[in-house]
Amino acid sequence: MRGIRAALILLGAVGMAYGAWLLVSRQDLGQIVEVAVWLAAAIVIHDGILAPAVLGLGWRGGRLLPRAAARGAVVVLVLLGPATLVAIPVLGRFGAKPDNPTLLDRDYTQGLLVFAILCVCAGVAVALGELRSPHPTAEEE
Repeated sequence: MRGIRAALILLGAVGMAYGAWLLVSRQDLGQIVEVAVWLAAAIVIHDGILAPAVLGLGWRGGRLLPRAAARGAVVVLVLLGPATLVAIPVLGRFGAKPDNPTLLDRDYTQGLLVFAILCVCAGVAVALGELRSPHPTAEEE
């Protein structure tokens, strides 16, 4: 197991080094600054907005919903929330250009709907698994 972990870490480090080399060797300074700004914004948005919102909703859902339903809802939230945020640019068709009809040439709403259905199915599966698995009562613990 340790060898697999080391190989994956090495593969990831090589991939990141190659990506950094491509960025530095093929982009001008202005583009590199834009990438740095986007990376910083992603960290701020994730750590300042997305993660606290998911934690807060998960905590609140755990208080309001039965245990099985709460776990299923958290699965749906964790899967569907970030995917929906990532899909906002294509759903809003930001970047579509009339002179290039190959950009944003699909019905992305339909794809997100299919993904949402799959996420709900995963949440239901987790909830059903939670209901079927035996949990020790307070007296048994």
